[in-house]
Amino acid sequence: MQARTRRREYSWADPAATVAVLGTRPGLDVLRAMVAGELPPPPVASMLGFAVEAVDVGRAAFVLEPDEWHYNPLGTVHGGVIATLLDSAAGCAVHSLLPAGAGYTTVDLHTTFLRPVTAATGRITAEGTVLSRGSRTALAEARLCDGQGRLLAHATSTCLILDLTRPTGDGAGPAAR
Repeated sequence: MQARTRRREYSWADPAATVAVLGTRPGLDVLRAMVAGELPPPPVASMLGFAVEAVDVGRAAFVLEPDEWHYNPLGTVHGGVIATLLDSAAGCAVHSLLPAGAGYTTVDLHTTFLRPVTAATGRITAEGTVLSRGSRTALAEARLCDGQGRLLAHATSTCLILDLTRPTGDGAGPAAR
């Protein structure tokens, strides 16, 4: 039996506009500009089809409508897609607390998958919140829920807070790269 071929195309905006403002605006301002469409979303959001829905101090929410092109060989949404959503929500919750000139990078992400996610699940929301913030690290959690509020997956993340005003010494620019 020959499988029917499917095709998906997507485009993304040049991330340079967002990268250029990272050192000059507080994290919450940058995230709110993305929600408002004043700054483009990151290319990974376009690739996977998710979007930032809301941001506030210490909180960020992302949404995704699962589709079959997110599937693993078992016919469920690949764990990497779910982990990316959870990492984005937790990391952006941390970013929302950072002043201009500061960035972050994920040090670890512990993910627990509780229920399978398929296209039939419908729209899912990953909501990240900051649990603790110090001068060099922050701890955040993210919860992935379906439209009925059922918990599908959960993650905790430790983020390293970076000084974006200091060059890395490798010629690559800000320390976040």
